[in-house]
Amino acid sequence: MAENRRIAVLVTDGVEDVELTSPRSALLKAGYFPILIEDEAGKIIMGKHDNPFTLDEGIDSVSPDDFIALLLPGGYSPDHLREDPRYVKFTKAFMDAGKPVFAICHGPQLLITADAVKGRHMTAFKTIQVDLKFAGADVEDKTVIVDDNLVTSRTPKDLQNFNEAIVKQLDGVTL
Repeated sequence: MAENRRIAVLVTDGVEDVELTSPRSALLKAGYFPILIEDEAGKIIMGKHDNPFTLDEGIDSVSPDDFIALLLPGGYSPDHLREDPRYVKFTKAFMDAGKPVFAICHGPQLLITADAVKGRHMTAFKTIQVDLKFAGADVEDKTVIVDDNLVTSRTPKDLQNFNEAIVKQLDGVTL
């Protein structure tokens, strides 16, 4: 059986474009396959800065078991996705299984809604840091924080460090 190198990427309209494109590029360069997931395969969503992205899979046709890790880009996307219990359940499954989870900027909003941040050492966009603290996370305003399977970062200016940390986290991880 071939090694699974698929990374689930939960996105919808309003994703912060570079927080999707930059990690996706780093993952592809490292030999991983980021799979964009929302309601249906082939649908086109629009990034916060009007870039179109074509979805690879629909949430109802995938399982967390199909992937070795989860990427949660920021922008408005995580706030919209957390309204739907399917995305929250999908996110929680990765955290419960201890699989690598990568969240930048507003990405941790999905983790908060999944009740998966209590006691975790994390960072996020400044306004989300407050929400993380209220949800029980140990928050620090740093470029990137790695806490076991969880890698979090703050803003697009931190992408180089975030990308390096997520690729390093995946080293040796297989399904």
